[in-house]
Amino acid sequence: MRGPVAELRAFLDAALVRPVSAPVADPPRARVRRRIVVALTLVVGAVVLAWALRIRPGDPLFYAATLALAAVWGVGAVLSGPLSLGRGHTRRGTTPERPVIQSLALGLLLLAVFLAGALVVARLPGLREPVDDLLDHARFGSLPVVLAITVLNGVAEELYFRGALYAALPRHAVGVTTFLYALTTVGSGVPLLVLAAAVVGLVTVLQRRVTGGILGPVITHITWSTGMLLLLPPVLDLVR
Repeated sequence: MRGPVAELRAFLDAALVRPVSAPVADPPRARVRRRIVVALTLVVGAVVLAWALRIRPGDPLFYAATLALAAVWGVGAVLSGPLSLGRGHTRRGTTPERPVIQSLALGLLLLAVFLAGALVVARLPGLREPVDDLLDHARFGSLPVVLAITVLNGVAEELYFRGALYAALPRHAVGVTTFLYALTTVGSGVPLLVLAAAVVGLVTVLQRRVTGGILGPVITHITWSTGMLLLLPPVLDLVR
């Protein structure tokens, strides 16, 4: 029987380190098409994201902007070519399966780390105020609508960044996708959002490398993002 530390180490190794199978590259013509579509999508998506994050909290235009952003990432990913769901390691070491439970656990672990960090951020006004401004979209708007948009954007971002973009890169896909994902959030003017994008982007792209598909990253991203939306405000309020 392994102890907690050994269990955690084995889990992270299976979820983020050991690929299930060798990657399958696109045929040459399909690869060129994917790269063109991916490049155009990245430029448009970065512009729309910067616009959406700078809209005043409570403005209904925010909903339209974020839906447009989801459409950009999602449509671009679909037009780029086929995407695989992928398979993950099982605890029993048997035939790889869809990484559902593994990804839920990874998303919850990521959420716990971020919420713990939020207790520190809450004591530093210079870091907390930009985060509060970002969360005002949920406070002053319709929470169910913001939650639905958060889920939709999480799926669309994974389809593009860990799906289409990853498949379009000939090498260094882990580093490049993480950098570009974080870079698209720079326009928000929220340093902690950029850091969060870098961390979440790195975790999900490692999942993509291990599983060979987008299902694991989608589940992890949605688990983290919805948890942050619902739990971050009360955690910040604990030390207000």
